[in-house]
Amino acid sequence: MMPPGYIVGHGVDAVDIADCSRLMMLAAGKHLDRYFTATELADIGQDARHVERLAGRLAIKEAMLKALGVGWGDGVAFTDVETVSKDSGAPAVVLHRRLSVLEKERSIGRWLVSMSHTNSVAVASVIGVAT
Repeated sequence: MMPPGYIVGHGVDAVDIADCSRLMMLAAGKHLDRYFTATELADIGQDARHVERLAGRLAIKEAMLKALGVGWGDGVAFTDVETVSKDSGAPAVVLHRRLSVLEKERSIGRWLVSMSHTNSVAVASVIGVAT
């Protein structure tokens, strides 16, 4: 068991917004439920900046897996990392299935999540803290 406040894992990721936009156009918006939960899609919306929000949330999901030291090929689905917004608007995560088990096994009780983007790149940092 890790002492409270110990950093258990840290992941960082960057997503090219133009690449994300091209993928969205190729898929014509179909199959988004493979990557995002219904709650995430509702939060993202469909306004002019929705691709930036999609890219930011993808970056959070990738950074989360890096923080836990697992990959998509390890029996993990994109929807196992659910990105949500706190009342303040700050990003947060809720883990499901295998990732929730790993979170408990590693005594991670708090996630520090940060996301930012320009018009070309979305970046995210995720830090798992023991409690």
